[in-house]
Amino acid sequence: MTDHMIDSTLSELERYYDTVPRVGGARAEDFGPLTLFVQEGPGWPYYARPALGGSGDATAADVRRVLSRQQELGVPQAFEWVAENSPSLRAAVEEAGLDVHAHPLMVLDPSAEALPPHPEVRLLGADDPLLAAAVTVPALAFAAPGTTVGEAGPAELAAAMAEASAEEGRARASGKLAAGTSAMAAAVRDGVVLCSGMYNPVGDVAEVVGVGTLPSARRQGLALGVTAALVAQARARGARTVFLSAGDEDVARIYGRVGFRRVATALIAEPKA
Repeated sequence: MTDHMIDSTLSELERYYDTVPRVGGARAEDFGPLTLFVQEGPGWPYYARPALGGSGDATAADVRRVLSRQQELGVPQAFEWVAENSPSLRAAVEEAGLDVHAHPLMVLDPSAEALPPHPEVRLLGADDPLLAAAVTVPALAFAAPGTTVGEAGPAELAAAMAEASAEEGRARASGKLAAGTSAMAAAVRDGVVLCSGMYNPVGDVAEVVGVGTLPSARRQGLALGVTAALVAQARARGARTVFLSAGDEDVARIYGRVGFRRVATALIAEPKA
């Protein structure tokens, strides 16, 4: 991509990041150079980020105001933004006492050839009996980040599905799938979901999110197959720009095999552990 194309894409992603919470049922609270999105009703909690088209850089005092409001509301104290679009925000959130995590921000090359469908990967509908497992798998995956094979497997998945959060997640995902505001794919073997992920479209832009593999099933190409299925579905539904944030450089290399190319750095700020 040329510098001009990257700049245009990053501007497009800024609009996407500002729109997704609004169409997802969140209200926007104005904090000058920052916007706090607050989920109203059931759904995933959102974040604070730079105000779209805002003027002026956020200070540590601005960040602290948002943190106080998040604490008052009982929602996660989280900020998300693109480093290249808001280069001064990292210093402000760090001065306010938050930890910042960097992730490769990647966009699908429009000329990338589609990978052959993985035989164990399929799309899930709103009423699919495996939906609860599919929304639970990423939580187990992200609890043990990385690409190395781990211990958590089908037994741990079964235990996690007994928690109330599994049914809550299933209900949220079912509603989004039924409304067409998300699509989900899963790798299934012997009736067990081993990997899953989603994409969220807004207009002709789609973000691939939450792709996770049960740690015991890693290094089998399942995440690659799930991502390829999501990309194919997004393209079939008219997505012109498909993007994602990789967990780390090792994961980014996997996404590179699907045709994603790094264009920037996504930053997430949270309280220190």
